[in-house]
Amino acid sequence: MSIEELRRRFSAAGLNEADLHPDPFVQFDGWLATAVEAGLIEPTAMVLATASPDGEPSARLVLLKGVSEGAFWFFTNYGSAKAAQLEANGRAALVFPWHDLQRQVRVTGTAERLPAEACDAYWVTRPRGARIGAWASRQSAVLADRATLDEAAAGVARRFGDGDIPRPPFWGGYRVVAASIEFWQGRHDRLHDRLRYRRAAAGSGWAIERLAP
Repeated sequence: MSIEELRRRFSAAGLNEADLHPDPFVQFDGWLATAVEAGLIEPTAMVLATASPDGEPSARLVLLKGVSEGAFWFFTNYGSAKAAQLEANGRAALVFPWHDLQRQVRVTGTAERLPAEACDAYWVTRPRGARIGAWASRQSAVLADRATLDEAAAGVARRFGDGDIPRPPFWGGYRVVAASIEFWQGRHDRLHDRLRYRRAAAGSGWAIERLAP
């Protein structure tokens, strides 16, 4: 079968304005809970799209690690390519691709670093192996081979032994402060439902608008 012939017929119930909570974050929490209950693989995985100052785009999957105060949180190495782009151009977009539910959520906004206290609080919840990996990896740097990375991880493990592994100064989090949040529900004949929350003027709540599919 050719790529052109690959298509899926959507059959889910629609999404109406009356179905939405006035607060997009309450609406998101409900959809995320449904994704978790449905047993989706990595329901918190989201595509993070960034761009360089000259407009070169880049996208990758990261894990959502918090939703608070109008923003979506994730963590990374501050020396990574994504961090370099966010530091130079803070505009970002997120996509939650919940295919099995015939749903997706799209977010646009501005990224800013999380305070050190929030980064420290999350760091202590990470498995020990993940902490070693964070120290060992110069994320996005070119590696000679896999052995180089394994040796670096082994060196970090020897360095800290059985003691505490502190958060590296080059590792932390970002919050994407949402300017718009779109909820997409698949429908028959590609006549999908798209309902977008957009921050109203002067920060006075959210306006909800329907978009053509």
